[in-house]
Amino acid sequence: MTNIKDLAKAAGVSITTVSRALNGYSDVSEKTRNRIKKLAEEMSYRPNAQAQSLVLKRTNTIGVILSEIKRSNAKDAFAFEVLCGINDRASELNYDILLFSTNPNKQMKKSYSDLCRERAVDGAILQGLKMNDPYLKEVVDQPHFPCVLIDIPVAGDRVGHVTTDNVYGARDAVRHLVELGHRRIAMINGYSEAAVSHERLSGYMLGLQEAGIVYEPDLVADGRFSEEGGAEATRAMLERHPDVTAVFCASDLMALGALKAAELMGRTVPGDLSVVGYDDISIASYCSPSLTTIRQERYDLGYQAAQLIIDMLEGREVKHKVVLNSSLIVRGSTAAARA
Repeated sequence: MTNIKDLAKAAGVSITTVSRALNGYSDVSEKTRNRIKKLAEEMSYRPNAQAQSLVLKRTNTIGVILSEIKRSNAKDAFAFEVLCGINDRASELNYDILLFSTNPNKQMKKSYSDLCRERAVDGAILQGLKMNDPYLKEVVDQPHFPCVLIDIPVAGDRVGHVTTDNVYGARDAVRHLVELGHRRIAMINGYSEAAVSHERLSGYMLGLQEAGIVYEPDLVADGRFSEEGGAEATRAMLERHPDVTAVFCASDLMALGALKAAELMGRTVPGDLSVVGYDDISIASYCSPSLTTIRQERYDLGYQAAQLIIDMLEGREVKHKVVLNSSLIVRGSTAAARA
């Protein structure tokens, strides 16, 4: 294999000049830099990654920290699609990613700082943290280590935030149901520790307010962002409030649970009950009936998070909060309210 000494000898320059030329230092002329790069390509020279990271004081590696990866979450593939977006953009910009999975037990033993320092990542993207997660305070308190949070509303000089417009997405779901003539609209939310739960609840309330419908807290229940939780919350809701004609669920998994609950209770969808989900996971278009939902571009969440963290690492001016649009996808689970 060609090493840096061979390349320096072929170019007729010092090893230091080769190193500085390949690492983009401005004290090497453009003519010399181009000649060295051309020789490096002809000689199939590949720089030593460890040595290069010592010179540049960075590894061109981004940590991706996902909280509580579970087999039960595989059905919605949310984290996987976000991860694909992160990986694709990082690769395009010549960065590698290093995946960390964490949970509360691990967090008690190893801090966020230790996790990143041990693996020598330049910055980190975090997804799935709850608002009461101890890692969040560490993120905010790290003055020299950039990070980007997905769906967690914290921003600062070294902290970025990428999310979807959850308020207006939820409002659009309610507005769709109102346009179909529904007035008794319940909401199955996630859980209070998730920032998106608060935002989607705000959107639900906004949609009701715009339609002149009084908000009733008793028509909101938590389904813990799971299919089973959505089924149980919907069953309990319909037992308490049999006059409910529509349900907005803050995730598609909970909406699938709502469909099951309605079937078990002998209520047809959309004849007796209209159901709207949130996310537009792949299965939403294949279930029966197919699910009306709010689509958020999960791949783009990851793609934009990678772009933001790399912009921060490379010292570019950035907007520390990136908000992506959502869109209503109308399918078979909603219909006009019966008179």
